[in-house]
Amino acid sequence: MSAEHTDTLHAHGEEHEGMNKKRIWNVFFVLLGITCVEFVIALYLVPHDIIRTHTANPIYIVLTLAKAFYIVGYFMHLKFEKMGLIFAIIVPVLFIIGLILVLTNESHHWVDLRL
Repeated sequence: MSAEHTDTLHAHGEEHEGMNKKRIWNVFFVLLGITCVEFVIALYLVPHDIIRTHTANPIYIVLTLAKAFYIVGYFMHLKFEKMGLIFAIIVPVLFIIGLILVLTNESHHWVDLRL
């Protein structure tokens, strides 16, 4: 086996070495815990007026983004990729979110003009 082939195998092993059974189960239980918190909020806290819906909605968004981070980071192996690839994915997503926010604000402006 050549030294170049050994280096390639070693580099490939380092790239995916972070995902083992223990790590997968840890991520699974984190996702399960976040989902349980969402269910407690949706099925107990909001119906019993412990927290209001306008307070619960941002909490849902934050918890869903946390779950998306874990899914993309660990199960899609983005956490183990190079920073250039990460920025190539994250920056356009941030621009799209900004565009949605601007368009939402602009749509309210047009509705107000008609009134």
